[in-house]
Amino acid sequence: MSNVPYALIEVLTAILDLYTFILIARALISWVNPDPYNKIVQFLHRITEPVLAPVRRVIPPIMGMDWSVLIVLLGVQFLRSLLFQL
Repeated sequence: MSNVPYALIEVLTAILDLYTFILIARALISWVNPDPYNKIVQFLHRITEPVLAPVRRVIPPIMGMDWSVLIVLLGVQFLRSLLFQL
């Protein structure tokens, strides 16, 4: 029974790692002009926009640069580091 918390931490860490890769893919795709009807682009938008939109409202683009992805990535890494301290 004592392995359950460690397994839960491992699962949460894996989810955060996967979300990190999804955020990086979203940022890389934004550098080109992606087809908005592409299923991968739609998936990335659907998965990341609920987290990025509130950050964008608090910190709007500065000098044409959207910093929301970087801020969310830092937040994900912070959560990951908290999990490792448990």
